Amino acid sequence: MQTYDLSGGKLCDTLPAALRADILSGAIAPGEKLPSKRRLAEHHGISINTVQNAYEQLIAEGYIESRERSGYYVSDLPTSLSSSALPPVGEEVTEQAPPVWLDLVTNTPDGTRFPFSLWARLMRRVLTEEGEALLAPLPAAGAPALQSAIAEYLRHGRGIAVEPCQVVIGAGTEYLYHLLLQLLGRERVYGLEDPGHSKIARIYALNGVRFRPVPLDEGGVCADAPERLGIEVLHISPNHHFPTGIVTPATRRRALLAWMGQGDRYIIEDDYDSEFRFTGRPIPPLFGMDTADRVIYMNTFSKTIAPSMRISYMVLPKPLLARYRQQLGFYACPVPAFEQYTLARFLREGHFERHLHRMRTFYRTRRDAVIALLQSAPFAARIRIKEADAGLHFLVELKIDRSDGELRSVLEKGGIRVAFLGDYHIEKKEGKTDTHTIVLNYSGVEPERLAEGIRRLCETL
Repeated sequence: MQTYDLSGGKLCDTLPAALRADILSGAIAPGEKLPSKRRLAEHHGISINTVQNAYEQLIAEGYIESRERSGYYVSDLPTSLSSSALPPVGEEVTEQAPPVWLDLVTNTPDGTRFPFSLWARLMRRVLTEEGEALLAPLPAAGAPALQSAIAEYLRHGRGIAVEPCQVVIGAGTEYLYHLLLQLLGRERVYGLEDPGHSKIARIYALNGVRFRPVPLDEGGVCADAPERLGIEVLHISPNHHFPTGIVTPATRRRALLAWMGQGDRYIIEDDYDSEFRFTGRPIPPLFGMDTADRVIYMNTFSKTIAPSMRISYMVLPKPLLARYRQQLGFYACPVPAFEQYTLARFLREGHFERHLHRMRTFYRTRRDAVIALLQSAPFAARIRIKEADAGLHFLVELKIDRSDGELRSVLEKGGIRVAFLGDYHIEKKEGKTDTHTIVLNYSGVEPERLAEGIRRLCETL
């Protein structure tokens, strides 16, 4: 009989773990009879109840089975469940990947600039002044105080007039995408920008929605593409497209609105990242040009405040409000009331706009520092910087013979993580794979690493 080392933990954990490991490794074969409870207990000097609990645990997990008046036998497990496919007991599964020294992919806002003391004061005021409102159920669309504050901000900050009742608050844009798919219908054909945010395509695919990649040109979504592809709902980011940085001009916007006006069609306008514009004023949203009441405006506070601030919102056209209340009004708002009331005060008292102004100045300085380092590098003649006037990223076009895959591999070995424009294409077509264009996200780059990172890029290029 096998003797197990049952030290170093609770018997209720170590005994079933040891038996499980022997079964998976093949030391105890499928169909083999296990020792009786009394015999195994006497062999290890433990109680029968401990063995009984271990056997019951393994039965529940499907590793063994009990046969009446016969005993316990090992189940016939699939061959894929072998010791080579599972980690040894007690060891962590770790993904073997080169350590990342400089991450140019993740666009994380700089948290050191957030006004924590001010936010804490607002939270204390909410606790003392809102009282029972914090414990009361919220309407499905969110706290009226935050709806009003967002509507006021949009009027002054984005130049669009909306009523508070049109604002629907959600825990991140992903949640709002799910709501929209239910509201507009999964049977429709949706159009997604190609290239574009891969997460949106994944959400649509998981919901069983038909969607088609819509090609872009220098003005954004090609004007004839939605009609040609049979699109019914067009999901776009015309004010600052990610990852290309394209701003859709007024003529193209009017063409898209004209397409939308023919039939029961909608445009979902994602205003992601548009607040950070470094030349001129932010581009007015398409929502403000819509006379057919079929543009749905979306935005989030994850970039302007913090990723952990899982508060996003959409503005529904008035004709959709009744349908939303009838079909989706039973949903509970997923954002805690405490956070909503605090953010409402942050917006209403002007702190948000002051914070935005400070962050624009900060990111402009950081962007200029990154560009200056690139332009003074030995390989400066072999690069072209594009779309650097807005957002927290820009494009670096390379004149290089290596494929994107080869270049990525070399950079990762040097601890530099990068993404190429071709990575964001929904359709991987011949000629699109190697774009030789890096999408350089700079918001989360630590300043002290910039110069060293550029030096490593020089060695690679």
